[in-house]
Amino acid sequence: MEEIKRSLFRRLKEGDKNILLFGPRQVGKSTLCRSLKPDLTVNLADEASYLSYSKDASRIKREVSALTRPSSIFIDEVQRVPALLNTIQSILDDSKRHRFILTGSSARKLKRGGANLLPGRVLLEHLDALSIKELGGRFDLEKALRVGTLPGIYLDDKDGPAILETYASTYLREEIQAEALSKNLGAYARFLDLAALTSGQWVNYSKMASDAEIAKETIRRFYSILEETLVALRLPPFRPRKASRHVSQRERFIIFDVGVRNAILGIHRHPLSPTEVGGVFEQWFILQCLYLIHADKKPYTLSSYRTDAGAEVDLVLQR
Repeated sequence: MEEIKRSLFRRLKEGDKNILLFGPRQVGKSTLCRSLKPDLTVNLADEASYLSYSKDASRIKREVSALTRPSSIFIDEVQRVPALLNTIQSILDDSKRHRFILTGSSARKLKRGGANLLPGRVLLEHLDALSIKELGGRFDLEKALRVGTLPGIYLDDKDGPAILETYASTYLREEIQAEALSKNLGAYARFLDLAALTSGQWVNYSKMASDAEIAKETIRRFYSILEETLVALRLPPFRPRKASRHVSQRERFIIFDVGVRNAILGIHRHPLSPTEVGGVFEQWFILQCLYLIHADKKPYTLSSYRTDAGAEVDLVLQR
């Protein structure tokens, strides 16, 4: 698989600040951080490492103390052992010699565990699927709309679609499902299909509850799970300076990569139909704006606008 240099690479390479890098699974966080050639790597996605650090979070302090020169330490999937963050804070407070680069794919696990997010000690960065800027001459719009732009999928013509199916079935339907109550597994599965089908549309919670036969508050909770596990982007309603009763206050949710959305619906192996292309392109365009905002660290916000009469502005970018 041919690698692509990410827009974020130079900022991480040339900077000396501690970093907490958030991003969904499979966007390339581990690959990016390993390309920085850290002196010490801790991979908490590995079950043996996860169990070891879960039992003894202070182990990282002993390992860092053994480093004889200023070093960079990379900890992957830090949300799996939130207790490590307290130990890391202790290390940073005692010494400024070392630089930590931490990655996470679930803000939910960190929030739920009351994790210490190291305020004032780390810079927060986001990594998304590949942007059109990063793809450059490799960019193919038809392909991007069909399979999305997750690096390991977009750049693998042979096995990409199969990997995408595994992502949609194994990760989204099993691992994210574990974040929901076990008694609601069937409800979550129905919700996920409906969330993919309505991705990019204004959410009508009452209609979704009726269509999926799920309580409205349960649907709100499921959307929160998708948002906190970085699987979905919430696009809030635009709020004009002068409040107007004629502006709809509905929000929109967009699955973080159109290929993942298509795989949930089982439409990623064949060209999109003419009726599907328009909606998918709109979602892809909004996501590309978000990717570029994150990559260039712009203080912009995205929202959308819909009047009660049905007039729509798909995207509002505020600077």
